[in-house]
Amino acid sequence: MIAHKDLAPSTLFNQVKNNLILFAGNRKLKIYGTLQCASGKRMKKENRAFFKNETEAISFGYRPCGHCLRDQYRQWKAN
Repeated sequence: MIAHKDLAPSTLFNQVKNNLILFAGNRKLKIYGTLQCASGKRMKKENRAFFKNETEAISFGYRPCGHCLRDQYRQWKAN
């Protein structure tokens, strides 16, 4: 997990471009989703964290976004 505040804009851009960062999450709500998610784009920078993959996000205790990861969210909710 990488906090948004710990990344310079150029570093963030390069890691996204090179597919080293695939998901973003809200640190307060413990929700992760895709980088294209409209809900995720509205969150404050100080609450944003980035993940290399879904497994990393889940290992930190985050749940899938109900907006952009609907199937994973339904499966999470059923459990």
